[in-house]
Amino acid sequence: MIPVLPDGPPAGAGLGAFVPGPRLIVDGAPDGPLAGLSFAAKDLFDVAGHVTGCGNPDWAASHAAAATTAAAVRCLLAAGARLVGKTVTDEISLGLLGRNRHVGAPVNPRAPDRYTGGSSSGSAAAVAAGLVPIALGSDSGGSMRVPASFCGIYGLRPTHGAISVDGLMVQAPSFDTAGFFAAAPEAFARVGDVLLPRGEPGTVDEVLVADDAFARADAVVRETLRPAVDRVAAVVGGSRSIGLADEGLDVWNRHHVHLQHPEFAATFAPWVDAVDPRLSFDVAAAIATARLLPEAPRRAAQLFRTEVRARVDALLNGRRILCLPTTPILPPRRDLTLAQTATVGQRLVDLTCIAGMTGLPQVSLPLAEVRGLPVGLSLIGWRGGDRALLELARRMGGGP
Repeated sequence: MIPVLPDGPPAGAGLGAFVPGPRLIVDGAPDGPLAGLSFAAKDLFDVAGHVTGCGNPDWAASHAAAATTAAAVRCLLAAGARLVGKTVTDEISLGLLGRNRHVGAPVNPRAPDRYTGGSSSGSAAAVAAGLVPIALGSDSGGSMRVPASFCGIYGLRPTHGAISVDGLMVQAPSFDTAGFFAAAPEAFARVGDVLLPRGEPGTVDEVLVADDAFARADAVVRETLRPAVDRVAAVVGGSRSIGLADEGLDVWNRHHVHLQHPEFAATFAPWVDAVDPRLSFDVAAAIATARLLPEAPRRAAQLFRTEVRARVDALLNGRRILCLPTTPILPPRRDLTLAQTATVGQRLVDLTCIAGMTGLPQVSLPLAEVRGLPVGLSLIGWRGGDRALLELARRMGGGP
């Protein structure tokens, strides 16, 4: 069994980024491409000999310790990185704000009165605070991209299936991806070299600015991102504006719901029935509502997903990238009402559903801010074009 080592009063304990209790420490290989780097892992990734808590005490109490360590964690350890803790996640990973009724919401180091974004909330907070240079998270409906934007860091949702999810607690298998955060573009690229399939990055020939995605964003987000869009276009050497979704992104969102939600209901409902766990109202309501979704819209959504995947694959054609706001809003305040959080979540998915429905890689770059609040710009690449996105992030450099 890998020991859990007390680490004294943990750095950044007041942020609430790490799972409460003694810090789980695992040394990596003595050398390798990530030697000298520490990392944290969202508490959905297994570590052999320890229970994966998934953000809920009743989940932890009803599950045995993991027999093996998650593939992504093993890769980073083998590359020389050192695991220095498990990080807080939204309850059973259902959330986009960074709320957890059981352990609290991690503090956003860039905006302490605002949410970090979720469900990879603790990992994003730890990187943004400088506690670790890199961290593992996961993304089903936006859980890498939203925290990256709200916390002002780099975040990648890879091509679906590009990084192994073996040993990761997945909620919706046809959407779930393992991803990673970094504070700087160089570290971001180094992690990608370890976790992503080998291959040449490829060349980005053109930036397609998704006007309909920008139209979904608040005016302050659109205006703040305008110089960042120009920077990306200048680095690539060419850009043009397009309308991505003729039928409307709200239609994409609706189909996304009819695909993702039944999957997470199928994942969690048997456990809910058997254990009757303590769940926050919004999480319990999401599972209950998802179980009641009719079958016909689900079949229609499956056909729609097939069609839009083919459409966007043809549009990008191994040489173009889409440019859009990562989120349509600034990081929301921590005093939102429950009803307000539902509205915010709906607006976030209007944009995050694009990569989710198509299975394409998306990177959020910390290239803008307004009144000190981070604003992320996203680039969506062609299928398997993850390394091209990381190379472009490296060429862009850091900061607004």
